[in-house]
Amino acid sequence: MSDDTAQTYETASARIEEIIRRLDSGEAGLRETLDLCGEARTLVEFCAGELDAVSSGLEELRLDDLVARLEAGAGGAASPTS
Repeated sequence: MSDDTAQTYETASARIEEIIRRLDSGEAGLRETLDLCGEARTLVEFCAGELDAVSSGLEELRLDDLVARLEAGAGGAASPTS
């Protein structure tokens, strides 16, 4: 992929699938195989980074939700009951 600014997880994973199909076809020569493997490695690293970023974002959301529930629970416990 020459334009990294337009690259998304979806486009990168689609390209990885294309590369796998090409390699599985057995039609790629030695040099092309080497080039495709190098490109696939770069794409896999990009996808792993995207997944890590999403995972971190989800973790942060879970922590924010936990804090909100704890604060709501503390507020409810502090109010007097009749």
